[in-house]
Amino acid sequence: MTSSNTQRVIFLTGASSGLGKASAELLASRGYRVFGTSRSADYSKVNSVTMVPMDVTEDDSVNSAVEYVFDQAGSIDVVINNAGCGIAGAIEDTAVDEARALFETNFFGVHRVCRAVVPILRAQGHGHIINIGSLAGVLSIPFQSFYSASKSALASLSDGLSMELKPFGIKVTRIEPGDYKTGFTDARVMVEKSGVDSVYKQRCERAIKVMEQDEQNGADSAQLAGKLLQIVEMQQPALVYREGMAMQKVAASLAALLPNKLIEKMLISTYKI
Repeated sequence: MTSSNTQRVIFLTGASSGLGKASAELLASRGYRVFGTSRSADYSKVNSVTMVPMDVTEDDSVNSAVEYVFDQAGSIDVVINNAGCGIAGAIEDTAVDEARALFETNFFGVHRVCRAVVPILRAQGHGHIINIGSLAGVLSIPFQSFYSASKSALASLSDGLSMELKPFGIKVTRIEPGDYKTGFTDARVMVEKSGVDSVYKQRCERAIKVMEQDEQNGADSAQLAGKLLQIVEMQQPALVYREGMAMQKVAASLAALLPNKLIEKMLISTYKI
């Protein structure tokens, strides 16, 4: 049985900006003991959130951060895997090293954190792992296909993890957001070969412009943080929650029902390519 929320310990990655920061601050304001991570953190307390240095792409860094939190708090009740990044550009223009770096954060970073925390959760006999996916993992986004691929892989990992951990009393949930106003737009990195010499340049630029407009017209990240709080407080959360603009959620739901060619035409039209 988990303790009251004034005692429950939250371990939240990517807590320095965007959804991570909004969620960490909201959870702390509701009485949770929140440990947030970022690469630049220095163990200081910011708005009641203890910030812990951690790089999800490094095994030793992840293990050290998890050990620190457990030593300080004596338990870890909820783990929120929020750290992520995005790259944009044509698949042909994307170097293997660029794609690999994305997966190191978005996919293997989650794997590292899970490997570090699951032994603690098993020993406790309870815990909740919440992975932040994306609707882009349901519908592949042109010129952002590696980001979509990383979130699709994360969905499969989450589903398998849920089945494997059920006997130990550990819950696994993933949230698949659509477009929200976060720092993701400004943080998007174009692949090196996407410049003036790329045969995809104009189409890629049109697609990215649509993405940026959708992101800036999306709901505030505080709204998504509120949903995350609701999920943390649920006794029996669902496996998957899809959040965002109504049309995006409808499109994701239709993906399993409509012919693939029709879905492809819809996406080509949407992103003006």
